[in-house]
Amino acid sequence: MTSELLPELGAQPAVGAEVRPRRGGLWHHLDFRRLWIGETVSQFGTQITFLALPLVAILVLHASTFEVGLLTALDTVGFLVVGLPAGAWVDRMRFRSVLIVNDILRAAALGSIPLAQVLGVLTIGQLYVVAVVAGVCTVFFDVAYQSYLPELIDRSTLVEGNSKLQASESVSQIAGPGIGGALVQALTAPYAIFVDALSFLWSAAWVGAIQARPPKPERKPDRHLGREIKDGVAFVVKNPMLRAIAMCTGSSNLCSSMAGAVFFVLLAGQLGVSAGIIGLIMATSAIGGLVGSFIANRIAQRLGQGSTIWVSILVGAPLGFVVPFVHKDWTLVLLAVAQIFWWGTVVVYNITQVSFRQGLCPPHLLGRMNATMRFLVWGTMPLGGLLGGVLGEKVGVRETLLIAAIGGALTWLPVFFSPLRWQRDLPSYVPDDETAGSLVESET
Repeated sequence: MTSELLPELGAQPAVGAEVRPRRGGLWHHLDFRRLWIGETVSQFGTQITFLALPLVAILVLHASTFEVGLLTALDTVGFLVVGLPAGAWVDRMRFRSVLIVNDILRAAALGSIPLAQVLGVLTIGQLYVVAVVAGVCTVFFDVAYQSYLPELIDRSTLVEGNSKLQASESVSQIAGPGIGGALVQALTAPYAIFVDALSFLWSAAWVGAIQARPPKPERKPDRHLGREIKDGVAFVVKNPMLRAIAMCTGSSNLCSSMAGAVFFVLLAGQLGVSAGIIGLIMATSAIGGLVGSFIANRIAQRLGQGSTIWVSILVGAPLGFVVPFVHKDWTLVLLAVAQIFWWGTVVVYNITQVSFRQGLCPPHLLGRMNATMRFLVWGTMPLGGLLGGVLGEKVGVRETLLIAAIGGALTWLPVFFSPLRWQRDLPSYVPDDETAGSLVESET
């Protein structure tokens, strides 16, 4: 996300692209629907593994708090290790092919867990390897995925496209954990993960059915990986708005990963909450994400795009203080309610800032821009997971959750003290007659 240019860039539309606005919007876009269907099912499987993988470690392998934290860290370490070069590599390839290959690899990695359980050879070391392999594949998939959307649809429909995709993700977060909890109880955690492996194969099949076939980016004789990475990094760090978003999202992910490293230890390990109840809490909380996906565009229109980015994160951040004080009583209901509102604000934030990033970036830099942002904002997650595991062992699980909540309550400050603070309509990339294009400035 070099590609066949979109119609508004002055080129012929790609096969399968629909360029005229139609009543019903992207519902009529066949290729978008295929991408949407594949991702929806894949998201359901991902939610199952999000619950099942740490439960395999806790309930089947009896892992320690640190081992669970390390597993959480390894799941996202790929963004830190290969996050930057992934963008340059993805920009050299067809985005569709990247999506298909990495779906298949993730299916194979996750499928090895129930196979090892059948053979009686499952170990925590294998979980670590699977987490790393699946995480690295996710790096390439996510960079290509966010880059592919502006190539597949008109840039004027990016908010609509991201909202629909986010709605599917929220629905999967509502139903997925509940289904996952039931599967874990019925099949045990290792075999529940097999469902996720099948979901990635489903996703690969639907992405493979997309008809649009943009040409492979031209191989430049003087291309240089280091220089290409530097161009992507420079585009992000030289823009004060992108810098602020990276600082906000990165610090938020750091704190969330700290909490996530010990969240299941508190509920499943210390409080003895069943997998079904944990799945129900997670499913209920995702209702807020679904609502957020429906109202994100309206909020941005009312408050302005820039203000929506910092207001949404400010409103949701304090809700993290509920988690450290949960017990096996009515406070579990309070946790679910807090998660509903927190996740709703996160989705509004994500839709607004991701759509802004996609609209701002020139087509030839989309992969590298997204990779740089992913490196900066997801690269903090393995650090947070590792830190959460260490603190959970040293100072206690609840104390770690409280530290994470304090840090999370401050993450809105970078976007507040940036040009995003009062801007209604943010700048976007509009190509001109020259190759470089230009940015349309925003109104304040």
